[in-house]
Amino acid sequence: MAIITLTTDLGDKDIYQAALKGSILKLLPSVNIVDITNSVAAYNIQQAAFILKNSFYYFPDATVHLIGIDTVFNTETRYLGVKYKNHYFVGADNGIFSLMFDSDPDEIFEINIMQDLKFLHFPLADIFVKAACHLAQGGTLAEIGLPVSDIEKKMNLQPVIEKNLIKGVVIYIDSFQNVITNITKEFFNTVQQGRRFMLSFKRNETINHLSWHYNEVPEGEKLCLFGISDHLEIAINKGNASGLLGLGLGDSVIIDFLE
Repeated sequence: MAIITLTTDLGDKDIYQAALKGSILKLLPSVNIVDITNSVAAYNIQQAAFILKNSFYYFPDATVHLIGIDTVFNTETRYLGVKYKNHYFVGADNGIFSLMFDSDPDEIFEINIMQDLKFLHFPLADIFVKAACHLAQGGTLAEIGLPVSDIEKKMNLQPVIEKNLIKGVVIYIDSFQNVITNITKEFFNTVQQGRRFMLSFKRNETINHLSWHYNEVPEGEKLCLFGISDHLEIAINKGNASGLLGLGLGDSVIIDFLE
């Protein structure tokens, strides 16, 4: 069965999500629609990129991922269909693809499906849906677009190395209020080289041990680990790390490696 996933900032209080799903089912009644999330903060492509980057590869090859972030009509923004690691992505060329992919896409096409003026203010339910359904039925990108060689570039915040320090920042806070940083496991291991460390952040809080799982410490105690995204997380077992530790998006964390 064909699969179309949705990653949007449409929420669940208004008509927009229902209009999007209804438009898909009108064109392709048998498709399996999977919500990755419809709760991305409005226009927040960084948040959407993090979520989709860390979830799309759990789906079967040829899954079509429809991205509904900052998709309102704009004469200066292209709509793209992209193939990457045997998955298809349909979205606005607003920088999200560069934030999401670790390497160049296999194919990039600017979608040239004619805009229905009835949906001029909501191309997500028109052009994007038509492109996604076409791909979900086995169609090619070349049949609905023109090849292009580049995408809009935006940069994720990268951790910084200074002598025996890594300086990182908080890039995401999940539903459990776990605090996720921009320090990946690969980056950490490369710099650590087996040394002991001290992780420090707001309120003079410190952690000097990597946990394997959240229940490794007593309930209410803080910990750090590399979670499902392979990014360093600061958490509290059965607790609210973001609120209790005062950590928010953009806050700094420092890892000091001890000789």
